Amino acid sequence: MKKPNKIALLVAIVSIAATVAAVVATVLVLFEKKKKDEEELEHYLDCSIQ
Repeated sequence: MKKPNKIALLVAIVSIAATVAAVVATVLVLFEKKKKDEEELEHYLDCSIQ
């Protein structure tokens, strides 16, 4: 009975680690996209003023 419990625990830990990594990657991508969009808008506004 102990081996299946250890395997299940290992699978759970790996799943949690993968989920955390995916969330971190998603947050980084979203922040990078927002930053890029703001830079493009600023460039557009600067060019339209001139």
